[in-house]
Amino acid sequence: MTQDLIKTLALTGLTLRVQNLERQLAFYRDLLGLELVQHKGPQTELALPGRHFTLILQHEPSAPLRPQPTLGLYHFALLLPSRAALAAVFRRLVEARYPHFQGASDHGVSEAIYLADPEGNGIELYRDRPINEWPFRGDRLAMVSERLELEALLAEARAAQGLDPQTTLGHIHLHVRDLDEAQAFFEGLGMKLMQGDYPGARFLAADGYHHHIGINLWARGRTAPPDATGLLAYRMAIRGATPQRLTDPNGALVQVEPL
Repeated sequence: MTQDLIKTLALTGLTLRVQNLERQLAFYRDLLGLELVQHKGPQTELALPGRHFTLILQHEPSAPLRPQPTLGLYHFALLLPSRAALAAVFRRLVEARYPHFQGASDHGVSEAIYLADPEGNGIELYRDRPINEWPFRGDRLAMVSERLELEALLAEARAAQGLDPQTTLGHIHLHVRDLDEAQAFFEGLGMKLMQGDYPGARFLAADGYHHHIGINLWARGRTAPPDATGLLAYRMAIRGATPQRLTDPNGALVQVEPL
């Protein structure tokens, strides 16, 4: 697991096409606490002080909102450095009466809160458990989806706060048309299948992590208009890689850079 070893892969950012920039900034900047790095033309770049990932919002006011669910982003997942940090941002959302919560789960490997941004892009906020607490079935990871005790989580928060500066982009989960095709693509980037028995989904990662990429069939092949809001690109750093630009099975740009 990468907690103790040199990482060979890290997710470093993503780009979303957005319809209403001010509404999205009110969420990502004012509520979650990302800072404005630069604004140039239609692109606004945001990051946390730790600079572990960047979020680029590409403003296209005429873009139709992406129907859900459709091929593309299921959610992107922000990894908090501790349970207390997860609790603090959860309390901030609760106190702000944020209306777009979607659920919460204990996955055995992690504890997660699910929500959507104001334009429906899925977001997971989570914290990892130590690897010696992860569930395995034989030598295979056995993630689960069980009830998360939200009151107990809130009790961990001393105060409501935005995202901890050391928050990272932990994983990206995608609706795909074909699991085998998507698995082969991400294996080509150095990832390995970590769990393949979850109904309709598979999880891949480098460095023994539970997953850097999730893929699922839950959109049942439905597609969004090509000019709709949503995921346009994501970025990853891979040890020893040559900079390159690839296209994933959904047509999103994958920007690879050396780690």
